[in-house]
Amino acid sequence: MPDSWIDFLPTLLKGAEITIVVAFFSAILALVVSFVAGLGRLSKLWIIRTLTAVYVEIFRGTSLLVQLFWLYFALPFIGIELPKMLAAILAIGLNFGAYGSEIVRSAVLAVPKGQWEATVALNMKPWQRLWNVILPQASLRMLPPFGNQLVELIKSTSLVYFITMADLTYQAMVLRNNYISWTTEILVLLLLMYFVIATLVSLAVRLLERKLTAGRL
Repeated sequence: MPDSWIDFLPTLLKGAEITIVVAFFSAILALVVSFVAGLGRLSKLWIIRTLTAVYVEIFRGTSLLVQLFWLYFALPFIGIELPKMLAAILAIGLNFGAYGSEIVRSAVLAVPKGQWEATVALNMKPWQRLWNVILPQASLRMLPPFGNQLVELIKSTSLVYFITMADLTYQAMVLRNNYISWTTEILVLLLLMYFVIATLVSLAVRLLERKLTAGRL
């Protein structure tokens, strides 16, 4: 039997490492997908708009847990077997990428029409308009909602417990099953560790937002 709640920290910290790794790579995937799908929704080609719209509606309209189960448990039946880590990153990244695409799309559309007209008047190529003028202005509008999405993504990593990944939640449940009398302490530690991770991420996003805003003044 443990002497105090401190004895649980090494095991929980080991799980926190997995949680942070999953969150980090899922966030990168989600960010890339957000821009690809968000800009795809604004494409002049109907086929690109249609494909990205279908992707967004499917991943926004279905449960993240079901998507995770589908990638990890269903794909092996058609000969595709993904490692737990990859399945977790794909499910979370694609799910949040669908939501993030709407952030990108709305931020780009929110750029004043005069800015678009100015780029045309300067005879800029489409990629030059987007990269040099539109995205720098839209990025400041994207940052706060992306920060909120990132915090939600971190909390969503707890779902990988259901495919038996040894993340923070999994380790806490193992400890709880082994030491029932310490359930309250274990779950309090679990809450605090998620809170600390999410708070640090929120602070980092706010600092980045302030720095970018100051850079424009």
